[in-house]
Amino acid sequence: MVWSVTLLLLALMVECSGAVVSLKCDKISGSLVQIDAGNGLVFGTNEAGIVSILNNLVWTKLQGKFLHVSVGAAGVWAAGADNHPYKMIGGDLVKTQGEHFKKIDAGGDGFLAGVSLTNEVFCLGHNETLFAKSQTVLPWTKIEGKLKYYSCGLKGCWGVDDANSISYRIGTERGTCEGTKWQPIDGNLNMIEVGSRGSVYGVNNAGALYRRAGISDDNPIGKEWEQLDFKSFKIKHVSEDMDRLWLVLFDQKVYTCTL
Repeated sequence: MVWSVTLLLLALMVECSGAVVSLKCDKISGSLVQIDAGNGLVFGTNEAGIVSILNNLVWTKLQGKFLHVSVGAAGVWAAGADNHPYKMIGGDLVKTQGEHFKKIDAGGDGFLAGVSLTNEVFCLGHNETLFAKSQTVLPWTKIEGKLKYYSCGLKGCWGVDDANSISYRIGTERGTCEGTKWQPIDGNLNMIEVGSRGSVYGVNNAGALYRRAGISDDNPIGKEWEQLDFKSFKIKHVSEDMDRLWLVLFDQKVYTCTL
């Protein structure tokens, strides 16, 4: 199935650090429940479990049924409807073995991360991720603690638990998938997503969007949360890549905004 794309330009006012910034956003046709952008690529999952890739503003579906898709330094991976991890090889998502996941993240510094059906957290090292092949049994490493959402980038990994509490995994900013310990972070989010260059965005239960300010190589956890006020938008899912936000709303509409 190929979805046609209709662009609707609109001006949104975003309040950030006391200043008002105008963002230009494009409405993308089609309906999604989850979106992920990285390495200049954009993938999305719809309510029927179909994963599609955005090529020249046209969504093109991939074969199979999936719960979650991710693209980043670790390649393109998805959690299948059967909860197995799938890796994109030769343009297709092919099954691997070893653990069962409901969410997966390919944004780490060459490593992979996943959240199981029981909210256990796992990661897969750089070499194992790189050389994974179809039906490979992968040696996932379990990380202590439980999270419902976990996302990684070049400056480390962030997660939220069932209580919407936020944590940062110390040590992952140095490119090791396991890290060393959890650092509680202020705030309350329903989901969190790390951009390809280390930016961090999150959405709360009310659909409000937040960005972590002050992130740097010397301070990968940043300083505070800034709310991006999209007025009437109620956002369910967010991703960021190459200074562009990708948003999925509560009603499954899709927007992209230039930062």
